[in-house]
Amino acid sequence: MQPSSLSGLPAGVGEALESEGVTELYPPQQAAVDAGVVDGDSLVAAVPTASGKTLIAELAMLSAVESGGKALYIVPLRALASEKKAEFERWDDHGVTVGVSTGNYESDGEWLASRDIIVATSEKVDSLIRNGAPWIDDLTCVVSDEVHLVDDAHRGPTLEVTLAKLRKVNSGLQTVALSATVGNADVIANWLDAELVESDWRPIDLRIGVHYGNAIDFDDGSKREVPVDRGEDQTPRLVADALDTEEDGQGGSSLVFVNSRRNAESAARRLADVTGSRLTDDERDRLRAIAEEIRGVSDTDTSEDLADAVERGSAFHHAGLASEHRALVEDAFRDRLIKCVSATPTLAAGVNTPARRVIVRDWRRYDGEFGGMKPLDVLEIHQMCGRAGRPGLDPYGEAVLLASDADTKDELFERYVWAEAEPVRSKLAAEPALRTHVLATVASGFASARDGLLSFLDNTLYATQTDDEGRLAAVTDTVLDYLAVNDFLDRDREGSTESLTATGIGHTVSRLYLDPMSAAEMIDGLRCTGEADEDGGTDEFVRTGGDGDDLEFGTYTRAGEGRSNEDVSDGDGSGEAAGREADGDAALSPPGVTPLGLYHLVSRTPDMYELYLKSGDREEYTELCYEREGEFLGDVPSEYEDVRFEDWLASLKTARLLEDWASEVDEDRIAEQYGVGPGDIRGKVETAEWLLRAAETLAGDIEGVDGDTVVAVREARKRIEYGVREELLDLAGVRNVGRKRARRLYEAGIESRADLREAEKSVVLGALRGRERTAERILEHAGREDPSMDGVRPDSSASAAATAGSASGNDGDGQASLGDFR
Repeated sequence: MQPSSLSGLPAGVGEALESEGVTELYPPQQAAVDAGVVDGDSLVAAVPTASGKTLIAELAMLSAVESGGKALYIVPLRALASEKKAEFERWDDHGVTVGVSTGNYESDGEWLASRDIIVATSEKVDSLIRNGAPWIDDLTCVVSDEVHLVDDAHRGPTLEVTLAKLRKVNSGLQTVALSATVGNADVIANWLDAELVESDWRPIDLRIGVHYGNAIDFDDGSKREVPVDRGEDQTPRLVADALDTEEDGQGGSSLVFVNSRRNAESAARRLADVTGSRLTDDERDRLRAIAEEIRGVSDTDTSEDLADAVERGSAFHHAGLASEHRALVEDAFRDRLIKCVSATPTLAAGVNTPARRVIVRDWRRYDGEFGGMKPLDVLEIHQMCGRAGRPGLDPYGEAVLLASDADTKDELFERYVWAEAEPVRSKLAAEPALRTHVLATVASGFASARDGLLSFLDNTLYATQTDDEGRLAAVTDTVLDYLAVNDFLDRDREGSTESLTATGIGHTVSRLYLDPMSAAEMIDGLRCTGEADEDGGTDEFVRTGGDGDDLEFGTYTRAGEGRSNEDVSDGDGSGEAAGREADGDAALSPPGVTPLGLYHLVSRTPDMYELYLKSGDREEYTELCYEREGEFLGDVPSEYEDVRFEDWLASLKTARLLEDWASEVDEDRIAEQYGVGPGDIRGKVETAEWLLRAAETLAGDIEGVDGDTVVAVREARKRIEYGVREELLDLAGVRNVGRKRARRLYEAGIESRADLREAEKSVVLGALRGRERTAERILEHAGREDPSMDGVRPDSSASAAATAGSASGNDGDGQASLGDFR
């Protein structure tokens, strides 16, 4: 069937698809049309990667828009959301508008009401429902990409409950679920009341095999000779073989999947010897430019190592990279400049990065609960293998697992090559998952009684799959007890009926998108500040700095002392200790409320993934714990409570990283000291900023917590958001300033937003190293009437002062801020 023969789509869409090269629908796409996907019928498409699932979704969404409806496309990853938005925006020429929403869990996304197609992560959709997004009721089509991820213990329950809520809100909602081939796609279709289209068809051949000895044996019975000398590593030979086998004048790229970040980085370094010798002069020039962009993302060893590998046509890819790193690598790989990417399995989760050859080097991964190296699931291996073969670029795809002996070869064929993917199983009936979703279900009005709550949960995949009807009810009752004890829910029993009502704080916790256990931890900690007031502390503190009645900026000091950060110094001019000591000094905050105390409070919540304690960390952080015990918001557990104390110290390590960030410590020093990558730093900072924003809201609702505490939380949050010490908060809040430029401006004598509006332009330009366009944007955002830099020459003394101040403040050229990541 030709796309132009389809009815029910916006005018010109079919012809546009044909102009893109889609002259005939793929068999799975044709099957989806026959099943009614353009007629508003629900559908589960369980087909291999690269078999046209996205076009099935587009046909459903475009037909819904043409019928006057609105469509929602749910993705598992933020990066995938941006990719899909860019892909769907080509329909703007046909009158179809697209919006994307992935952040700020407290927003109702009202602006999205004007968009025809909305792309969002499942967590964001869940938060939009909780916050009463008005356009949710207008949805007529929802697409769930990678729906098999309902099997994921961390993210699956959110997707499952979100789909159940959307189907309850919107009668007759068309639900289109896209999945890799799984063992029980029929169960998912039954849950969603959808037709099932299941196929193993691919547009190009995919051969899966195992390399052992000197050859790859494939599942179709064929063999490919790839000799490997005794003691030689298989992976470089397989990568070289793909590159040296030209099809249409092009060698084949490779994706190498390994089981850890460290292995990904070391593999990329080794494989650069293979790829580097096979680059053209033009490719080397282009890769050198990309490498410079990578170095500009962050001043860390990770960034430098990645750039070094990329210059030679190799790269690594894992969650420790900043998003800019990952985007640059993915784009250069798709453009065939990077010849090989060594990655952890996260790259297999839907991002569009196909290769001629996929090499699954590691099929076991460390699992703490398992107690050692555990074989990966069949579905995960099949997802990796599905990355092989680029339609329109490669004539075939090859996926190769590695065996070191004949027995392992036979095992890999049995375990993965010949095996069917495991059935998807709901992970909803667990307390951590149900805590947040039970509260949100009640607070959002989906249930007002226990019976109604259980009735709603009957619409989930778990209820479809379980034979134990009492388990979900039992876990739900346990969760209801927890929520009631912590004053998030009120329970009122009348005869056999138990009504449920979210309390005021319960509504707030639901809207903030917090795990109720995180909220309970923060509430208990913030109440400790009220106890400090009873001891007579806060009345002795006065607030200095800031503009008039604006309590957003400034410093807490003891009355009459007037102490500032400059009074505390390392003695080496670096200022690092100044930031840390100031943070921990009661003279800078109300009693019991210091930035470190607040950072530790949010770091010990379930919503923050804390850093691991490594060898030697326990002694270091135990000593720090007792040095700064007075700052913690809550009682320190005994050292003899091993698990609790270890968790406390791990949270303290995480809090110390955040404190360093807010004290302007170089990003590369943070990465080195804590053994993390730039992406990890960003993740911790963004999570802490979100949790502190929630804590600020909660603090305003808690009886006994005063306004000074609310302001202290706000300042701690802003310091995390901008990555600066207290004196830079006002400057860093100006758009386009950020962490580094704020310090340079400050050292040049420009200390506030107001100063930016009045300062000599030559001084501003000097502090900003002569970058005229940057200076103009900053002055414009600061509210200056005439921001133009025409004819302005930079003040050399300002430039020197800014440079000297930046150096003494550990603010090197490569240091990144949260703003730099966005």
